Amino acid sequence: MLVLSRKANQSIMIGDDIRLVVVSLDHDQVKIGIDAPRDIPVHRSEVYEEIQRSNQRAAAESAPVGEPPAAGRTGVAALRPHIPAKKR
Repeated sequence: MLVLSRKANQSIMIGDDIRLVVVSLDHDQVKIGIDAPRDIPVHRSEVYEEIQRSNQRAAAESAPVGEPPAAGRTGVAALRPHIPAKKR
């Protein structure tokens, strides 16, 4: 895990498209702004984990016994409709 120190209003870039900004600091809470393309899902970890569990339950219920789920979109992508990326 990479650990970086940032002050309020400073940012971190992830690749060319994702920017994290420390919006504010208040005692034991940090507010972070995330600027990412619309086609990249951004979730709090507890929401992401619930989506994963829901996807696993749905796949287990729909797959014939002894066969893996059908190929294609899995995980978070399977829960949202396919939206083509905007052209820049």
